[in-house]
Amino acid sequence: MKYLFLFLLILNSLALAQPYPAEWFKPVNPQGAPAWEILPQAAAPGEVILSKRTELGILSNFAATPFVYKEKLYASVEGFWQMMKYPEGSSDPRSVKIYPFTRDEVSAMTAFEAKEAGSVASAIMKELGINWVTFEGIQMVYCTLEPGLHYELILDAMRAKLKQNPEVKRILLATGDLILRPDHHDEGCKAQEWKYYELWMILRAELTSSYSF
Repeated sequence: MKYLFLFLLILNSLALAQPYPAEWFKPVNPQGAPAWEILPQAAAPGEVILSKRTELGILSNFAATPFVYKEKLYASVEGFWQMMKYPEGSSDPRSVKIYPFTRDEVSAMTAFEAKEAGSVASAIMKELGINWVTFEGIQMVYCTLEPGLHYELILDAMRAKLKQNPEVKRILLATGDLILRPDHHDEGCKAQEWKYYELWMILRAELTSSYSF
């Protein structure tokens, strides 16, 4: 393990000649790294891991990058994502259960706090036999291979994050033509919106084409 880490450090020094920040590719000692994490050195040539250990972490759904969507403020894409699992009102079938937070409270969350709030709601959904979430009263299947309304909402929320946070735009453009890869292992659902790194490549293409930002 020790020699492998030294070898990766040598590879990192060679990366200094490339047109991207060497910090993005700097090897991390795997000892002590969380089990969910994919480390920067896992990137193949022409790729980069969107590691939370570097500035690329701003592209994570977890990042505190406030944005307004449909006239409502969200603290992060993760908060936006997870709040859709919560009841919208007393007539919502999900409201028969007691939740630890309101939709508005989840909307104001970031990172693992938002994810954990969503995990609680997911458990309730499973208990109720519900496979849908809602936005503005519209139900949509939560995890489906065919891109639908949930996919469009997540992509649109990420677009709002991009448009309203100049640093997000700067860093996304700085990735050039690198293939973006996730910094965590597959969570199980194969829906396209779970592949945030691919969505960022779609938005990057919009930025570098005629799409107006």
